[in-house]
Amino acid sequence: MTPAWRHDRIKVGCAGWSIPSRHAHLFGPGDSALARYATRFPVVEINSSFYRPHQPETYARWAATVPEGFRFCVKLPRSVSHERRLQDTGAALDAFFSQVRELGEKLGRLLLQLPPSLAYDARTASTFLRMLRRRTDVAIVCEPRHASWFTDDATGMLERHGIGRAAVDPAPVPDAAHPGADRSHSYWRWHGAPRIYYSEYDRDALRALAERVVRERGQGDAPWVIFDNTAQGFAIQNAAQMQDMVAA
Repeated sequence: MTPAWRHDRIKVGCAGWSIPSRHAHLFGPGDSALARYATRFPVVEINSSFYRPHQPETYARWAATVPEGFRFCVKLPRSVSHERRLQDTGAALDAFFSQVRELGEKLGRLLLQLPPSLAYDARTASTFLRMLRRRTDVAIVCEPRHASWFTDDATGMLERHGIGRAAVDPAPVPDAAHPGADRSHSYWRWHGAPRIYYSEYDRDALRALAERVVRERGQGDAPWVIFDNTAQGFAIQNAAQMQDMVAA
């Protein structure tokens, strides 16, 4: 398989690899939707892992489907972030890592999205992040949504554990619009605005984002930009537009 992309200094992709028929012309041939997706984009975010576990064999099959340089970001399960709220998560983390390790070197990021009601607590956060880091050295990105996670104390805690804070749109607080904490693996998640998951981004918004991402790319690993406005298929279109903009 020879992908259309190379080892780009900015990685653009989508949450999931569903390809609307109207955008099929953007992709090369392949035996599956993931194989076709990987002819255009170098990264993808797996959100389904948040809702349900996948068999290790499933992750192994996905890894075998994509080219060598392709990377996955896998979202940690809600049992860890939303149900247990970062407490007593050892067994849940062990189960999760027993599955995702089958991605091998193609596991490029882990995403921890926190519920809007989960306020920052230094002891809980420190204990959890130590447990998480004992299990992996993969780059980790956190998407907190409570304002208390954007204080200097919380930012410092994330940074000490090598955790990046995702830049998101719409941003729950102003600082959430920009990457934070560990900047060596900056990560943008654009969910769609004004209607989350549904709205399309216009070219002016994408151009402004491209300029910010290009300025960020000297901080460490190649920045990732993930479009999550998938409900009506706009993520593919916006990701392709962004890819062209940063290439230019």
